[in-house]
Amino acid sequence: MRRTDWNRAATVVCMLGVCLAMAAAACAAEFRRLPVKEYCDRMAGGWIGQMAGVGWGGPTEFKWRGEIIPEDKIPQWRPEMINQFHQDDIYVEMTFLRTLELHGWDVSIRQAGIDFANSGYPLWHANRAGRDNLRNGIAPPDSGHPEFNRHADDIDYQIEADYAGLIAPGMPNVAIELGEKFGRLMNYGDGVYGGQFVGGIYAEAFFEDDPVKLVEAGLKCIPAGGQYAECIRDVLAWHRQHPDDWQKTWTLVEAKYQDNPDYRRFSCDKGDFNIDAKINGAYIVIGLLYGEGDMDKTIIISTRCGQDSDCNPANSGGILGTTLGRSKLPKKFTSAIDPDGVFSHTAYTFPALVEVSEKLVRQAVVRAGGKIEKDAHGEEVLVIPVLAPKPGKLEQCWEPGPAAGSKFTEEEMKQITVGSVAKQLQGQVDKVFPGWKLSQCGPDMDPRLFAEFGGRKNVFMSHPLNHEVGCTLGKKVEVPAGKQTALRLVVTHDPRGDWLLVIKADGKKLLEKPIGPETAENGWVELSVDLTDWAGKSVQLELVNQASDWHYEAGYWAEISLQSQ
Repeated sequence: MRRTDWNRAATVVCMLGVCLAMAAAACAAEFRRLPVKEYCDRMAGGWIGQMAGVGWGGPTEFKWRGEIIPEDKIPQWRPEMINQFHQDDIYVEMTFLRTLELHGWDVSIRQAGIDFANSGYPLWHANRAGRDNLRNGIAPPDSGHPEFNRHADDIDYQIEADYAGLIAPGMPNVAIELGEKFGRLMNYGDGVYGGQFVGGIYAEAFFEDDPVKLVEAGLKCIPAGGQYAECIRDVLAWHRQHPDDWQKTWTLVEAKYQDNPDYRRFSCDKGDFNIDAKINGAYIVIGLLYGEGDMDKTIIISTRCGQDSDCNPANSGGILGTTLGRSKLPKKFTSAIDPDGVFSHTAYTFPALVEVSEKLVRQAVVRAGGKIEKDAHGEEVLVIPVLAPKPGKLEQCWEPGPAAGSKFTEEEMKQITVGSVAKQLQGQVDKVFPGWKLSQCGPDMDPRLFAEFGGRKNVFMSHPLNHEVGCTLGKKVEVPAGKQTALRLVVTHDPRGDWLLVIKADGKKLLEKPIGPETAENGWVELSVDLTDWAGKSVQLELVNQASDWHYEAGYWAEISLQSQ
């Protein structure tokens, strides 16, 4: 080889070496390192901060709506208030942890729905509607879709999303993914984004303690064009304008996100009660921004903002607790933790909760392309890949995309061992209307068989599952050939309300009639629906007790029969 060729080759090798070195440096810069001991300290601090926030704010929940809680109405902290084993703000998310623990990180959303359906604790709003849907066969993501869940923009997944960041340090896409899997069991649109926002903040809190940067990190996890992101950007801007006056920022939030109907287009309540994720998310952020890194101040400000004033300080307290770690929390928050207390309807004590979080984070890091190394002292270190957040597409509850049409299979329904109201009442239906199957019956007003009601004997009372999903009595019947056949019904309403009767045959609507004081002139409505078009054929009949305005919506059924002549 000539000297010039050697020189060229040497130059190429040298350049290749430089490129490899630069590539190695770039790769090194794409990871963040977190000692496992530090992770555990911060993660435990996050759980404790959450417990402190809900414990301190609990006595004030929804007692102040659309007004700031007076300072002298904030309870005095007592160390034993940390033991919040019976708060839905804490125990619901542990169901999601348990699903991940038992089924792994690639668990399907349908299995997540089955596990949530089997939970035994009391629930409200989006959580309750979502779980009722699941128990009645409406599989996720439809269980949280606005077509079936009028609470889809409520705060519920936001309350529960702390776990998603606590097991995803520095991994915002993991928090986003968890929101798509567990958040859609009960929420949609801003209701999901609130949880992904909170989860994204927690994920960054293992590496950052500046509240503005934390909030900005959470914003990167949700669609920028939605109202939730707009709300948080507003709070950041108003904080810059009024850095020393949180009450002024609160007033601006109130004017736009409480009083302006354009920002309450899917609120489950249009009055002063506001459980929408947006405004309560604003209260979390106000606590973080104006709390200046002080646990007491952060929790108290989020609490004093009002509305859901235990959930919001639970989120802000948990985030701040993550930035501090258990070892740096004031002793008044750690001294009285009961290690043997079991969180309601879960498998976890506080030590077990910490243990399962560590177990899951090890899996999450490796699954995300990271690894676990040992440093020079033999201590384990999480090596976490740095990846930009990838939020999902924008969806809003008042302009939803189409429902997925997702239903649990018969086999999946067998896995839901906590019976729905319909399952519990089917035996009573069989006594008076043999062959008719009850489905999607809600628990409100205590549905049951009455020995006597309104002067008639053996009257069955049903109730819609929720505002959108009516309770259905269904049966496949054989319509006699060569005869005129009619479906005869005798029904009535609760004296304090009304409902909408819908009759379908093979999915075709035959009748829609209000059942209330104006139509039940003599106390009862007697109806006859012609089925002659199905003579000599079988037809699936559905009798639906549909809600009208959600005011005593019970349906009372005295007779369901076929009459031929």
